[in-house]
Amino acid sequence: MNNKIKVINFNHSFIFFLFCNFFSLINLKISSFTISPLVCLFLILSIGISHGSLDNYKGRKLFKIFGINNFLIFYFSYILIALIVIILWTVIPYISLITFLFIASYHFGKEDTQFLITENAYYYQLLFLLKGSLIIFAPMYFHFDETILIFKLLLIENDSFYNFLDFIESNKILIYAIILSTLSNVLLFAKNFEFKKFTIFFDFFSIIIVNYYFSPLVAFTIYFCFLHSVRHSISLMSELNSNDLVNGLKIFIKKALPLTILTAIFCLIWLYLLNNTYNFDNSIIKIIFIGLASLTFPHILLEYLIEKNEK
Repeated sequence: MNNKIKVINFNHSFIFFLFCNFFSLINLKISSFTISPLVCLFLILSIGISHGSLDNYKGRKLFKIFGINNFLIFYFSYILIALIVIILWTVIPYISLITFLFIASYHFGKEDTQFLITENAYYYQLLFLLKGSLIIFAPMYFHFDETILIFKLLLIENDSFYNFLDFIESNKILIYAIILSTLSNVLLFAKNFEFKKFTIFFDFFSIIIVNYYFSPLVAFTIYFCFLHSVRHSISLMSELNSNDLVNGLKIFIKKALPLTILTAIFCLIWLYLLNNTYNFDNSIIKIIFIGLASLTFPHILLEYLIEKNEK
């Protein structure tokens, strides 16, 4: 089954690569072509959020391992962690952002690549971190001012932080960071080589392309929804039905729909409240990134606990 997943993900990466080139070409040829923040929000609240909507089923698996019968504790803990992240973001946004970017880099690098890796050495954990950091450094390199504006919209008002970013931008440090990320892709590709590992480079060039041609928000939305989330959802479908992925897709949609809708409703309520203070597009950016941060922390913690205890 692992080989089948590799083939599916290889095909998915190739299609995503073509998809990125196609829309980049449209963006290049049609100057009026834009993707609004509202469209980005819709995609993230549907395709993006859904890949974490089976966390309650994973929680049941974890609680079964721990021998805990009261499953309400899971929902309480999950929501509590998400709320703590939001509170911390309002109190110490600078530290919260740095922590989120660091954890997200590792998470993206690992989730997008681990199906190709059979070993679990610390060496690979570092490579996952460097690989995933491209999601952070590419928009900063190609659209520095727009990325800084997003940081400011996320309540980051630390002058030292922006002075540091100006320093690394003016001294071309961002390009070295991208080179390091590129090197991590090469090392992951070369170790125990097989043809399906070209998936790594399809993903790499797709991320570079969308970040070059699109704004940071749009580039992130394309990556998060159509590469990261779809790939994670494929792995969930295979867990639900390893013999028939089409049936696995049906089961996945049925199981993911309730929490996806519930999360979307909460986000829309939050958007309505924020819109009383900020303009609409700025409110959307806050919902997307702070909201994702609040969901990412419990999601990653759950994945870590399941992986650790199953082993």
